[in-house]
Amino acid sequence: MTVHFIGAGPGAPDLLTLRGRDIIARCPVCLYAGSLVPQAILDHCPPGAHIVNTAPLDLDQIIAEIRRAHDAGLDVARLHSGDLSVWSAMGEQMRRLRAEGIPVSVTPGVPAFAAAAAALGAELTLPGLAQSVVLTRTPGRASSMPGGETLTNFAATGATLAIHLSIRNLARVVADLTPAYGATCPVAVVYRASWPDETILRGTLADIQDRLGDNIQRTALILVGPALAGEGFDESCLYAAGYDRRYRPQSADSPWASWSDDAEAQG
Repeated sequence: MTVHFIGAGPGAPDLLTLRGRDIIARCPVCLYAGSLVPQAILDHCPPGAHIVNTAPLDLDQIIAEIRRAHDAGLDVARLHSGDLSVWSAMGEQMRRLRAEGIPVSVTPGVPAFAAAAAALGAELTLPGLAQSVVLTRTPGRASSMPGGETLTNFAATGATLAIHLSIRNLARVVADLTPAYGATCPVAVVYRASWPDETILRGTLADIQDRLGDNIQRTALILVGPALAGEGFDESCLYAAGYDRRYRPQSADSPWASWSDDAEAQG
């Protein structure tokens, strides 16, 4: 018996990984975060599967469900939205399961920030503008923030910021980021990325609050940084004609020339 933690992706049912789909299809028990995991993903469950929406359950109740499955020798598909590596509450569940000797596995999913970037048609790391993406949030009722993890500290790097779980704190986001990025810095708010009702709002730190209004109160990601403008960046060396690289040595004297010959000889 194994509890399979599965990242169910950002919303669109076809953004579930093939591995995740196949594990769901063979698990007789499925626990899913009903507030964010689309019902269509549950169609992959086998006939007669025991399916539990964990949205109204507390941690003790969730572990009790898993323990019952363990005692019966039944594999569990534990579905969370997005990817499990960030803000999934997987860690606290795994800590308890490991303490009880219950085996676990982890299958990654498409994260919300990647789905949001795809919706924008944006690369978040553009040469000369940003080469880092910071995944962060603002303090909330469920979790506080460590002292050093502030928006002002992250803004000082100039990186692209993907700010989760913070749409209700947009005023604070703007106030904290404007001194470092400037009022004209591009901002995008992506509501329910990849869902049928996906909504995209673009603006700057100066006007994004006015553009947002009161319509979006949750399930939205805030992206901030110069790279969102999609202009004013350098071309990378990767595809430059004169760039000497392993797969495209530029001369017989290139350190990659002999490697290329060896690789070709080996097929």
